[in-house]
Amino acid sequence: MSIEQLQPATQQQANVYLPYIQGAKRNFLPFAISLYQKGVLEGHRKIEASENIPFVASWNVATLPSDLTRCRMQFDGNADLSYEVMMASFEFISFLIELMENYKRYRVTDFSQSFYRKLLRIDE
Repeated sequence: MSIEQLQPATQQQANVYLPYIQGAKRNFLPFAISLYQKGVLEGHRKIEASENIPFVASWNVATLPSDLTRCRMQFDGNADLSYEVMMASFEFISFLIELMENYKRYRVTDFSQSFYRKLLRIDE
């Protein structure tokens, strides 16, 4: 399923996350929740001056914004290129909103630089 085919989550589902999402990002919230509820996403990591690398991201779907979500990513279908990160579901949904903003701009399904920094534990 592509991002364009997503149906927005209900207003009731979106309201639970409203305190955690600010400004213009709220426009994408119902769609990000809908994507979150799917529990899986395929995309491509943009690499400068090289081919994009395909990835599959999968995660558990939590009930509450403060519940933990464990996201697993595997690049290029290679088990050696698998990574995992845990964060509050509201934080992960915020990353999904950034992904959707980037998709709208560039037509590439890819997470933001800040997501990859967290996934690879660069800032720890």
